[in-house]
Amino acid sequence: MLPSEITAGQFTDYPPQARQVAVSHIEILRRLPLALAPLLLQQIEQYDWKFPAERRKIAGQLSYLSSLSQEELNQLLSGFGPLKMSPRLERLDWVESPTTFSEELSSFLWASGQIDAFSEAANIFMAKVDSSIPAGPLRVPRLGIAIIGKGVEASQVPLFSKLRPYGTCFTQVNPSDGLRILLNAASARASAQPVPFGHWYIEGGQAENIAGSSLITISYDAIQPVRTALLQKITQVIQGGIGGPEALNRMLHRMRPEDVGLRGGPGEEVLSHFKTDILTGGQGTQIFSTTFVQWTAREIWRRAEPLTVLARFAPRQRQRPMNDLLSGKDANPELDPAGSLIDADMGAFLMWIDQQRLNGSEQSSFLVWFEDHSEALVISPTLPRNTESGNAVDMNWLLRQTGPTESNTTGSMKPHQSQATPAATFRQQNEDALLDRLDSNQDMLDYLNEAG
Repeated sequence: MLPSEITAGQFTDYPPQARQVAVSHIEILRRLPLALAPLLLQQIEQYDWKFPAERRKIAGQLSYLSSLSQEELNQLLSGFGPLKMSPRLERLDWVESPTTFSEELSSFLWASGQIDAFSEAANIFMAKVDSSIPAGPLRVPRLGIAIIGKGVEASQVPLFSKLRPYGTCFTQVNPSDGLRILLNAASARASAQPVPFGHWYIEGGQAENIAGSSLITISYDAIQPVRTALLQKITQVIQGGIGGPEALNRMLHRMRPEDVGLRGGPGEEVLSHFKTDILTGGQGTQIFSTTFVQWTAREIWRRAEPLTVLARFAPRQRQRPMNDLLSGKDANPELDPAGSLIDADMGAFLMWIDQQRLNGSEQSSFLVWFEDHSEALVISPTLPRNTESGNAVDMNWLLRQTGPTESNTTGSMKPHQSQATPAATFRQQNEDALLDRLDSNQDMLDYLNEAG
């Protein structure tokens, strides 16, 4: 079916809000090429389960495309013109199942040697469309907090090496009640700046109790039954030999919250679908807690565009044969705190990069702390870069350095100038290139679980 042939009646089975969006923008969908229309419709189909930031982006894209003249639209889509679609793709009912079309399209583009041309056209298209959507003002600068090294007595390797060029490293931090101070600070931001899905607490183990907090909490331990159910389904596909990796990938992409025991009722759909996406879209998130925390933080920054993310890494299980890991039968696996610290140190770096890709990054702050120890690093507009301080500070003082400029006048401590080295300049292209190399799920898993 070609885009020009779609009708409003074909969206009957879509969720209510998605159906309304699709029908009200059916004219622009009809004007798009076959290589693009189903991919945009794939996002619209999930509209009811998207975060507010994602909905705004979809609405902005559709509004911009609808505002273009036919000549302007043709110019924007010129990169898709030379692409040749197969008769099979032209026959697919992609309105009913845009995800199936996306999978078929990907296979065809690779097989026909057109994947590079498609990627170039898609990148040009998305850059132009996204640049047309103005970023709204932030109610408060973003704050990211990473807590690493739970249960580790002493680090065997230097910490924060990839983050040091961009912030100030503190080596004499009073760790007393540090975890509670950071959790309370994140909770206070959530109360002071109430934004839907704007403040998150990600826990790699059992979540700490924060009375009366409006933080959205996702913990590795709390979704253990969901992880077990998913691992059982993965094992069944693998042992059944019904199609190999492609069949497994299709099964994961089509998984719904109710398939793994998550509630999908009113008021819970968005979060339930997000949890399902985390466990089905990131390889290793079902098995390794460090991978789960890092991938969840990445997706929260990317999709929800929140104001606050506090991620606490916890020890993951040791590497074992993959069949043993997938079985999920070991209720008390052996943990690897030292290796998990290496994972979390890299995870904190990636978490900061993801934060930098959002609007307002020049005013945002990031704090990473070696839990129960005296080492921490803060990246903030008010602190020098590539600097180390041995002065005694506490967690409350560090937090004040992450706030607005006018709140940083309290406290007299300054980093030892004799220890400062020239500030490093954040090179966005270089960091983006690194992140792009890590965007592959397998590459991410290798990075975060390499304890050697």
